[in-house]
Amino acid sequence: MIHYQLQCRQAHGFDGWFKDSASFEKQAKRGLIECPECGGTEIDRALMAPALAKREMAPVAVEAPAVKAQPQAVAPPEKVAGGRLPAQMLAALQRMRAEVEKNCDYVGADFADQARAMHRGEIEPRGIYGESTEEQAEGLAEEGVAVAKIPWVPRADG
Repeated sequence: MIHYQLQCRQAHGFDGWFKDSASFEKQAKRGLIECPECGGTEIDRALMAPALAKREMAPVAVEAPAVKAQPQAVAPPEKVAGGRLPAQMLAALQRMRAEVEKNCDYVGADFADQARAMHRGEIEPRGIYGESTEEQAEGLAEEGVAVAKIPWVPRADG
């Protein structure tokens, strides 16, 4: 999966995750991407700074072949951050969950080992998601393994 910085016509910036660049283009053309702040559907990719490896680290491939996401339980909408999670944000997170579940393999508690093995080239890269402890996530980051925590809200259909 690919991470893009996005921007609506009102200049609101936000992040988006897509299977590939063609997937972004297709969704944007159909108006399926929505600004979480104003609800606008005219979305473009914003300028992004390149990800550069630290001098002591080995070079990192420009296009990571897989996104490793860690599902994380989220409090019910009425209990998030001392207030209600805006409906647009909840809908966006539900769509993100659906895309991750559709396009990635669930590896459960084996997440850290699978992500590390892909990073080292020991197994074929693919999109995965699962659980890890904070210590495991920190260890992955120290090794240069790109991971992302995703707020895991209830499914839209559930």
